[in-house]
Amino acid sequence: MGTSPRLQVPTNRLLLGAGFMLLSALLFGIGNAAVRWASTVMDPLEVVFFRNLFSLLWMLPWALTAGAPACRAVLAERRLLPYLTRAVTSLCAMAAWFYAIAHLPLPTATAVSFAIPLFVTAGAALVLGERVRLRRWAAVCAGFAGVLIVLRPGGTPVDLAFTALFVHCVAAATTVLQMRALSRRDGALVVVTFLGLLVTPMALVPALFVWTWPSWSVLGALALLGGLLTLGQLAMTRALALAESSAMMPYDYARLPFTAFVAWLAFDQTMDLWGWVGAAVIAASALYTMHRDVADERKAAALGSAQAD
Repeated sequence: MGTSPRLQVPTNRLLLGAGFMLLSALLFGIGNAAVRWASTVMDPLEVVFFRNLFSLLWMLPWALTAGAPACRAVLAERRLLPYLTRAVTSLCAMAAWFYAIAHLPLPTATAVSFAIPLFVTAGAALVLGERVRLRRWAAVCAGFAGVLIVLRPGGTPVDLAFTALFVHCVAAATTVLQMRALSRRDGALVVVTFLGLLVTPMALVPALFVWTWPSWSVLGALALLGGLLTLGQLAMTRALALAESSAMMPYDYARLPFTAFVAWLAFDQTMDLWGWVGAAVIAASALYTMHRDVADERKAAALGSAQAD
């Protein structure tokens, strides 16, 4: 009987992938702190625009040289529509996230964002018609219970910032579902480049309504922010190319301690015991859903291999 190649990943690839994931978690933790700082000197909608503008500027040298054939192929083959829909949902997710972390403690917002895989599972079942077994629905419900533990709506009024955080999770989950289709055809650099090309002009429109000219020092900080978050995206994409997501995504939860440390250092923000308990429940349920996804994929791959033999 044949063996699926997905089941055998060399140790050096796993270690390298883990390193990229930890680097991504660190960069996103620092980047989110920078977003919060930038949101104190300008409107979050303007921060969204500059974040995408500078991310695009970081990617343009590659897109105009080595990546030019791959980028032209997307246009020549008229495959731009999926990128447009993904750009809209990415803009919604980004704007909601930037607003949320500008008004909520960073560790709290980060903990709740770990529920995105649960929204992906629910969306795959309700929108795409994928079969989700009872055990995974139970894990989804447990994860949402963890969200309630973190937020404790009875003790804290659910305001616009909490609503924005919920919108971010839904929009980010939608983006993940869209990425499943895009990543099968185009590489990470192409996807990130077109995201910048499309989201930047889209983000400019709402930003004009709240526009204030930033100082040169703030522009420099925003350029570094765009670079940090772009490197974080690329590091995560590289990690997921080296090994299965089930092996790599647990390292993404390092974002919480990294973010908690940066938030404590920069803003004197901390998360209480119940917040950490809720974060653990969310992480455990999300990891279980990923485990079930991979187990189902392996079972299907093994069955296909057996039939081929």
